[in-house]
Amino acid sequence: MLKAVILIGGPQKGTRFRPLSFEVPKPLFPVAGVPMLQHHIEACAKVPNMKEILLVGFYQPNEELTRFLSNAQQEFKISIRYLQEYAALGTGGGIYHFRDQIVSGSPEAFFVLNADVCSEFPLPEMLSFQKEHGEPNSFVILGTTANRKQSMNYGCIVENEETSEVMHYVEKPSTFVSDIINCGIYLFNPDIFQHIGAVFQKNQLQLLEEPTNGWHRAEAIRLEQDIFTALAGQGKLYVYKTLSFWSQIKSAGSAIYASRLYLNQYHKTHPERLASNKEGGPKISGNVYIHPTANIDPTAVLGPNVSIGTGVTIGAGVRVRESIILHGATLQDHSCVLNCIVGWDSTIGKWARVEGTPSDPNPNDPYAKIDSETLFRDGKLTPSITILGCNVTIPSEVIILNSIVLPHKDLNRSFKNQIIL
Repeated sequence: MLKAVILIGGPQKGTRFRPLSFEVPKPLFPVAGVPMLQHHIEACAKVPNMKEILLVGFYQPNEELTRFLSNAQQEFKISIRYLQEYAALGTGGGIYHFRDQIVSGSPEAFFVLNADVCSEFPLPEMLSFQKEHGEPNSFVILGTTANRKQSMNYGCIVENEETSEVMHYVEKPSTFVSDIINCGIYLFNPDIFQHIGAVFQKNQLQLLEEPTNGWHRAEAIRLEQDIFTALAGQGKLYVYKTLSFWSQIKSAGSAIYASRLYLNQYHKTHPERLASNKEGGPKISGNVYIHPTANIDPTAVLGPNVSIGTGVTIGAGVRVRESIILHGATLQDHSCVLNCIVGWDSTIGKWARVEGTPSDPNPNDPYAKIDSETLFRDGKLTPSITILGCNVTIPSEVIILNSIVLPHKDLNRSFKNQIIL
């Protein structure tokens, strides 16, 4: 019997994902037409003998999250429960706090997945790898190759090339350590709680000896720095390297890139989700997802890498490329949307142009990862994709470039590299 734990974080996280995370919890943001979290759940539900999926985080349970969990349970025919932390406990502290729930039913192993990653999720391959490498009670990290410079933005893994054992682990080192990076997807067995428990006891002793004002918690434990660093070289920790796609989803720009990766994967996993050119329909170029409730003029041109949400209206002659159009948005005749996320119930007027700058990885480097830029650099808005918040109206013939636009009463001129409130 197997279980899976998905770490969804909470509202204090995801600052680079603003303003989109103001409207919906980041794990429920649509990527390639479905909530980000659904890709994880689909992958877990396909693993043979998977009995339960647990979500761990500190979001307040709300109607949207409850509805998503209910629908997912019905669709995937598997138990899915949300366990709410009382505070942000870290990647290790969260699973340790709910260890009784995780080991209930005596699972032989369980996966832990970070919600803010995009991947093909080679979970069955990790299971087979675990059986072939190391002792039965070993743990597995999913790894991939990054270029030398970008590797320092991740957890770096030094492996024994013959056995795949993790000999050394450093989280975000200041100098180059290894080009194998941690993907935030793990395979554990219940023995991991002995190692996390040892760190918890150590933290408790430190707090007794050096009392704080309550800001530090003994239960706040990080898998990466506190557990993996100590386990490396002990014959307990192994790395399974994947050659398939993987990316973090930290910023809005990376959501568009993740959408591209998932849309491309749909050819293999969900061909029914991809739109095709049909008589009387819009022109489709490349991979495009269109929700059945969307109303699209046949003269519109969509793609590549476009996701159209529920109830979207797209007028005559509209051009959309490399963009996510969210629920209820309206793109009026002859508007142009490039490298953008158009927010819920927003409107783009006739002949308006809304364009951002893509933040894709270097296409000439097979190991390049996307840089999750912050909103600002050197006091200026970072040129990136354009984001229209909820209920934004862009008047006709206005041009918006590399900007973040929140609802405004008098948006009657063009903007570039601006945050417009």
